[in-house]
Amino acid sequence: MNWNASDMNLFLQQKEYIDTLVIPLIKVETVEERMKASASATDFLMNLVDYIELQFKGRIMVAPPFAYTPSMELQQFGERLSGDLSKSPFKHVFYLTTDSEWTSIEIRGNVLWLPSIPIENMDDRLKQSILEDQLKQLLPRLTEEWRK
Repeated sequence: MNWNASDMNLFLQQKEYIDTLVIPLIKVETVEERMKASASATDFLMNLVDYIELQFKGRIMVAPPFAYTPSMELQQFGERLSGDLSKSPFKHVFYLTTDSEWTSIEIRGNVLWLPSIPIENMDDRLKQSILEDQLKQLLPRLTEEWRK
């Protein structure tokens, strides 16, 4: 389910089954030399999030992506974001990112970091295969949290 009006109506009717929120964290590079890599990482992450949403529809809600720039203080940003989300009805919160800086940030919820893979020039079958492989890497972390 996605954070839109029609899916939210369904969530409100079936919230006892939808216990997980996935939040994409997007680093927006503003220095020209890093902008292309930042855009590529965003493409990869959002394609992966869409794939995860398809696989777990009825179990997860995908929040809109939260974007930040390099000058932002991540610890403070993470604390505020996770503090606000702790008031939500979701039992499990996963932050999905390609920015390794998040792995050292202390926040409520689970940070899932993956290195960015440039998929923008791949054919659809190869892209699909890569997304499947990435989900296989994330699956143990998701299921471990769901067992709690």
